[in-house]
Amino acid sequence: MARMEDLVESEQAHMRNLPLPTYETTPWAEGPPLSERRVAIVTTAGLALRGEDAFGVGAADYRVIPAETDSADILMTHISVNFDRTGFQDDVNVVFPIDRLREMASDGEIGSVAEFHYSFMGATDPEQLEGSARALAGMLREDEVNAVLLSPV
Repeated sequence: MARMEDLVESEQAHMRNLPLPTYETTPWAEGPPLSERRVAIVTTAGLALRGEDAFGVGAADYRVIPAETDSADILMTHISVNFDRTGFQDDVNVVFPIDRLREMASDGEIGSVAEFHYSFMGATDPEQLEGSARALAGMLREDEVNAVLLSPV
């Protein structure tokens, strides 16, 4: 990840002037113990499956990643030139900890791993993502997910 002081002045100015929206807060909801939870991953790493279209500038959609997808078939299409992909290239779990969730389910630490996981483009204005986020919430509900591991990138 690039530091602000490493960016050219015009890029620093752009980053400093990005809007920071505020949202109404929602109280935390109680749920079953972790050992009974069905967990899905939602990341902003710009991940896509091999053969899918890459995310573009300002993309407000998401990609669906089935739980059984081989790590070699998950590509990072994040558009930010300032993002260091080295960790992802070494281990997909850095941004998409699917193997850790499988281990936790096997050890009984969580109830189960969701059938599907989701990736957004992190370099998108958050206000543009609301419609996709609401649609995704419905899909998570259909999959009986009651815990989400957020992996912001």
